[in-house]
Amino acid sequence: MNRQGGCRTGNAVITSGGNLPAKYVIHTVGPIYNGGKNVAKEEEQLANCYSNSLKLALANNIKTVAFPNISTGVYRFPKQRAAEIAVETVSDFLEGRAEIEEVVFICFDDENVDIYKGLLNS
Repeated sequence: MNRQGGCRTGNAVITSGGNLPAKYVIHTVGPIYNGGKNVAKEEEQLANCYSNSLKLALANNIKTVAFPNISTGVYRFPKQRAAEIAVETVSDFLEGRAEIEEVVFICFDDENVDIYKGLLNS
């Protein structure tokens, strides 16, 4: 078995894209939502997923980044709050930076599409 080195929650690592059309894949591990018992830490870890991924993109001259809805599936992070953290973190990170030309949020269901549309249009 070929194992990658692993990654702690909130951190990010980069690998080649292998047979994918993308040159690179940035991997990040989102937090498991525990019903808000440690919401500040969980929100910080989720924000770190986005900022650490973007740092790797910058370091590797990546111009386009696509993010899924990190932690909102089996990790149960509330979709609305996760989207707010994603949009805010990415917007703050990119402010004053032109190196990354496009960030795409990939939504896996209509609920997430509506949430992101609402956030990005406001």
